[in-house]
Amino acid sequence: MNVTPALAAGYELSTDPGRVDAERVHRWLSTDAYWALGREREKQDRAIAGSLNFGVYDVASGEQVAYARVVTDRATFAWLCDVYVDPAVRGKGIGTSLVAAVRDHLRPFGLRRMLLATQDAHGVYEKVGFEALEDPGLWMALIFEKFSVSTP
Repeated sequence: MNVTPALAAGYELSTDPGRVDAERVHRWLSTDAYWALGREREKQDRAIAGSLNFGVYDVASGEQVAYARVVTDRATFAWLCDVYVDPAVRGKGIGTSLVAAVRDHLRPFGLRRMLLATQDAHGVYEKVGFEALEDPGLWMALIFEKFSVSTP
């Protein structure tokens, strides 16, 4: 069992969707996250509405400082995505604590697996138990953006 690192003093985690600062999350992701650059606000709002959301907040100000969302059936599978920590608070272990909290929140559902994709944060995720796919050749993806749809 992995240890859950404590959230840095002065910060709290919440899964209350009403606390998500959707404008801030959209700005972070659409302007600073390589996987979501240019994402439209309406699309981000739909993603938030259809997901389990995790936010980290500054206790004193209430300001959101980190975000993660999970797409899951709460039975067999989860996909962790859109993990983002505000640059002003990076280096405090907030990202690691956030991902560990997501893992611990989902553990009671008895999921078979939780997946994620990252270009550059493998070390953060390995700290909480993620590892490279044993046989990535089993997995496939349908990338809709690769296909152009023409309409008459």
